Amino acid sequence: MYNEEKRIQGTLDAVLAWLNEQSLTWELLMVNDGSTDATAEIVKAAMRDHSQIAMIDNPHSGKSYTLRTGILNARGEYVLHADADLSTPPGEFEKLLAPLRDGYDVAIGSRTGRTNAPWYRQVMSVGFPLLVRILVVRGLHDTQCGFKAYRTQAAQDLFRRARLYSEPSESLKQPRVTAGSDVEILFLARKLGYRIKEVPVTWIYAGHTKVNPLQDSLLAVMDMLRIRWYGLTGVYNQTKTV
Repeated sequence: MYNEEKRIQGTLDAVLAWLNEQSLTWELLMVNDGSTDATAEIVKAAMRDHSQIAMIDNPHSGKSYTLRTGILNARGEYVLHADADLSTPPGEFEKLLAPLRDGYDVAIGSRTGRTNAPWYRQVMSVGFPLLVRILVVRGLHDTQCGFKAYRTQAAQDLFRRARLYSEPSESLKQPRVTAGSDVEILFLARKLGYRIKEVPVTWIYAGHTKVNPLQDSLLAVMDMLRIRWYGLTGVYNQTKTV
């Protein structure tokens, strides 16, 4: 979460409503990426009523480091991560949970409905996956959907090996949207022999995006080149404990 005070309450309400209908033992980790608004206070209020909610405070370091923090602190058998805007509704989790129960290690959402997305997001949704398949990971159509699930043991192995944006940074002036980190995790999963299942999920553009089309596209291409280099030079053979 980064400065999500306008919608985090709605996100919490939707997620909790769904979770409370399930016969699952669950925890809800909210990772605060150095928000400067009332995001943290809203979550703390929810924590007083729900013991299964926990919040982790990070310095503002961008989505990739924030996601890594949540994954490495997860305790359940399976871990799902989702964006704070809930572009993919929580009920779609069942679609990802099924392949994990069938023996897959990673289940990734593939966006089937991109309602009201601006033109540049639609262009990126075609061009970027093509580059990913050419440069890094073949056979996957949508690596960027922010709705993915893992066996937790596999997820923590992958995120400990990842190197892109794996360190905190307190000097960010703007939120950093790092598409390359999603690709890195899937590249590692393939490299290490983890089984990946791509599953169609509903996705509705929620607006209020932090994506900069030109800057983030160029950054993503550079990230993919770094991934290939790290793979060739053995960087991924070691894990990080922090």
